[in-house]
Amino acid sequence: MFSLQKNNLYLLCAIVISTFVSCNSLFRETPEKEPLARVGDAYLYKEDVVSLIGEDMLPQDSSLFVTNYINKWASKQLLLSKSKINLPEEKLAEFDRLVSDYRMDLYTRAYIEALVLQSKDTAVTQEELRGYYEKEKENFKLSEKLVQLRFVGLPSQFLDKDAVVAKLKNWKEEDKEYLDSIAVQFKKIHFNDSIWVGSSRVVQEIPPLTPMNEQQYLKKSQFFELQDSLEVYLGKVTDVLEINDTAPFEYVIPDIKQLILNKRRLDYARRLETDIIDEAIKKNEFEVYGKNE
Repeated sequence: MFSLQKNNLYLLCAIVISTFVSCNSLFRETPEKEPLARVGDAYLYKEDVVSLIGEDMLPQDSSLFVTNYINKWASKQLLLSKSKINLPEEKLAEFDRLVSDYRMDLYTRAYIEALVLQSKDTAVTQEELRGYYEKEKENFKLSEKLVQLRFVGLPSQFLDKDAVVAKLKNWKEEDKEYLDSIAVQFKKIHFNDSIWVGSSRVVQEIPPLTPMNEQQYLKKSQFFELQDSLEVYLGKVTDVLEINDTAPFEYVIPDIKQLILNKRRLDYARRLETDIIDEAIKKNEFEVYGKNE
């Protein structure tokens, strides 16, 4: 009987050992992360760096990038270690609180933003835009001169420049059709003189214009002809708004829309904070102690 029990004990031990070995080998099948560098107890792994290497990098460039990254990582880890040793305890505690607060803000902000996106409340009507503009008009002052103009850039050897000048000045329907029909011959073209354009953008598009001479040429009802070594620029300015003038409604529509959407997000976040606290109180998940003491 004792012998039988002894054999059973051996068998049980064998089963346990076999199970442990098989489990251990199973666990080892999971590939371990490949370390690239170590500083104290901190490790930098290959997978942390691989995703940062651009596909278009040459082998020697990627090798240099990895070396520099490892060195920067090591210096940060060493400085962090030194700071924890040498900085006062109260300063370390303050930094830990800041890190914790920042981490919490990141999570909550991302969650609220996701909820805002899910609500799909991004439509802004023309009436809302116009109403906001009329209410806040005094806050929409220009920081840059705006102009309405039409212009073309012609090759310096363009043969029929006088006809283009006449059409740009007259600007009747047949003039527009004519210029549209030969537009492939132009180097540059801008015929939509109903939109407002910043003077800096105009200067970029017409090289002979500069901040020094724009006042001379970018004047209301002004026709100009300017030339550089490559092109002749012909333009007609139809209207001008100066710095500190009230910005036109059409020009600030994108800004107004963004302001309205930002206000909606803030309002939504406030409502969410209130609702989530009310719900937690109802479910007895949140309470404040000593409130009536």
